[in-house]
Amino acid sequence: MKEGIYLRSDLHIHTHESDGLLSVEEVMNLAHASNVQTLAITDHESTQAVKKAEQLAKELNIKVIPGVELLTSYRGHEVHLLGYFKNVDQPLLQNRLKEIRAQRTSLAHDMVECLKNGGITLDWQDVEKEVEAEGAVTKGHIMRAIYHQENGAPRNWQEIAAYFRPGGVAHLPYLNHAFEDAVDLIFACGGLPVVAHPGLLRDPDMVFSLLSYRPIGLEVYYGYWERQAELINYYAEVADKFSILATGGSDYHGPWGYVKLGQMNIPDNSILQLRSYLTI
Repeated sequence: MKEGIYLRSDLHIHTHESDGLLSVEEVMNLAHASNVQTLAITDHESTQAVKKAEQLAKELNIKVIPGVELLTSYRGHEVHLLGYFKNVDQPLLQNRLKEIRAQRTSLAHDMVECLKNGGITLDWQDVEKEVEAEGAVTKGHIMRAIYHQENGAPRNWQEIAAYFRPGGVAHLPYLNHAFEDAVDLIFACGGLPVVAHPGLLRDPDMVFSLLSYRPIGLEVYYGYWERQAELINYYAEVADKFSILATGGSDYHGPWGYVKLGQMNIPDNSILQLRSYLTI
């Protein structure tokens, strides 16, 4: 390693196989340019990018940990769950992911109808233009479709996001995949479930109930929450007491995000623990 170059890790990355803006090739080249040594592609309800990432990783000398991010429900609230695997080519996993992608796309249709009924001009074709793969259509694609309109629609991200929050005209939470079932699914396929970005939970104390279901991991080193340093320290303590291990990542969706790929400082021990657990 050249003097002054620090190798990094990033265990939370999205491509355009779900709602990311970059292709797998663009993500891998960016990771290489950013001195990322270990990464996980964690597209929403899709592992289509994993195999291509693994092929490219050989040329770039990057270690890829196969992953996925699942939208789940717990006591009426949405909870994001990351899953890390040795191998994602599992019929049980792939069949369930296909079902969820169809359900989430159907829900996205309903969101667009809610927006139209609320006076926001938007067609499904506008949303489809934002989708570059066969993954689920999500509110992220809808938000980008609204943002890219040229008809006077609001272009402020906070205003657009408010449509989809509780009380918003298009707030339709996905509640068809119970958190417990998702945890069981990941374990059944030889993976490790990890509660994603706990600082974004509507009820922060919920993290203790989530971690008590079965021994799982917790995403600690994360950037998209207020009081970042304080919360990282807090959740590191929570993970040390109540979870198997701590992970982290940029939650990278594209260059517009203020947390860049490979930016979060993830302790080497976290990577070693995860690889040891998955025997990779």
